[in-house]
Amino acid sequence: MLYIREAIVVEGRYDKNTLSQLVDTIIIETEGFGIFKNKEKVALLRRLAKQRGLIILTDSDGAGFLIRNHLRGSIDLALLKQAYIPDRYGKESRKRQPGKEGKLGVEGMPPQVLEQALRQAGATFLGKEEDVLKKGKLTKGDLYALGLTGGEHAVQKRKALQHRLDLPEHMTTNGLLEVLNSFYTVEELQKIMEEFP
Repeated sequence: MLYIREAIVVEGRYDKNTLSQLVDTIIIETEGFGIFKNKEKVALLRRLAKQRGLIILTDSDGAGFLIRNHLRGSIDLALLKQAYIPDRYGKESRKRQPGKEGKLGVEGMPPQVLEQALRQAGATFLGKEEDVLKKGKLTKGDLYALGLTGGEHAVQKRKALQHRLDLPEHMTTNGLLEVLNSFYTVEELQKIMEEFP
């Protein structure tokens, strides 16, 4: 497992699944062209870029470059790193047919190609897990203890917390946990929750 300081933005969940087998960092999906209308997610990406830096890793087809250029126009360029995968023709094993341009996307790239793309982009590789997790890492158990999962009013509390922290409304619990771990310690989150009525 490679530990990287920067957050990485990819197009979709299959890209995220492939990359998460190689690197340990927060990985955010654009949900394809959904990023064009999702101001909350762009705001989250700006925050992540300021906090830890952001690497854009989209497919090498036209759609990937549209998404990449949209993000370049929305986030301070000094906080962005660009990772590019090579043009390789073929189809991902889960698909019946190749994509429109016939190129493999991030999900179809071997791990060594993805690692090379991240290194060429200037990703900050860290030595050990402890370097990445300087803060105490939040767990699902912490979310449960804070009443954010599993309880009668957990959904409302989670939505209120997301609103208070300016996080996207439609995040999954796992997505929320991942983002909270980028910004807060257990103690900091407890203090925030104490301020709720």
